[in-house]
Amino acid sequence: MERSEIRARALHDGEVQVYPDPSLRAQRSNPDYLRSKILDCFATLAMTLVINETAGKQQSTTKDHPVGQDIKLTASDNFQLGAYRADPAGRPKGAVVVIQEIFGVNHHIRSVCDRLAAEGYVAIAPSIFDRTSPGFQSGYTPDEIAEARKFVANPDWAAMLRDTQAAIDAVKNTGPVGIIGFCLGGSIAFVAATRLNGLKAAIGYYGGAIVRFADETPKVPTQLHFGEKDQGIPLTDVETVKAKRPDVEVFTYPGAQHGFHCDERPSYDKASSDIAWPRSLAFLAEHLTK
Repeated sequence: MERSEIRARALHDGEVQVYPDPSLRAQRSNPDYLRSKILDCFATLAMTLVINETAGKQQSTTKDHPVGQDIKLTASDNFQLGAYRADPAGRPKGAVVVIQEIFGVNHHIRSVCDRLAAEGYVAIAPSIFDRTSPGFQSGYTPDEIAEARKFVANPDWAAMLRDTQAAIDAVKNTGPVGIIGFCLGGSIAFVAATRLNGLKAAIGYYGGAIVRFADETPKVPTQLHFGEKDQGIPLTDVETVKAKRPDVEVFTYPGAQHGFHCDERPSYDKASSDIAWPRSLAFLAEHLTK
């Protein structure tokens, strides 16, 4: 109640007795007064909705807007390839090389880099298909998947590792470097841990070729993630990796399919991703120490 609408009387104990002003009763019963108050309420509500909608659009735009930039890398054989790099707002904790799925350095991989940058890491994703199809990016429709699979029919592991090493070298001046990869990139992350230099930790998500390289010993702490319903990676392969590599952390996720971490794919499994991603971040925080 506004001050002009009340009468007050101080009581002996310091309290205040409040009475409605009788002169306002007639005003409030006036239809014009009531109509103006109702219109004021609707105007306030409309303004609130506009403000909320604007704030929501700004939040969505911030979330979807990439924080990084496209750059160029030079491999040891002088081949130049593209890459996406995202830097944190403050002083970096270190760096993480992000290795793509068969779909190139697309929106999802760039989003992973942006998320890592938000966690305080310099994140860089080399375009490891640039040697055969510069700038290749793909979505996840059946036709796009079929096209993307052509790139791994006969993969050049040596070339992809050279390009991965170029990414490691490009960010090693920022602090300790880790690597994380998905699908094809998960396999590359594992092999990088066994063969490349300059890494402190490696993480691989559903790398189907890891079992082929499981006899190789990682030089750095390594963590792997597999979905138990992955139609491309039998659980027998996962068990083989576990048996051959007791020095590696291996996690499996019931009900999760291939690509369970990618929230842009039909196989996305939020429950599994919400467990795997914090595990990955904790692993990086543990091992990427200066």
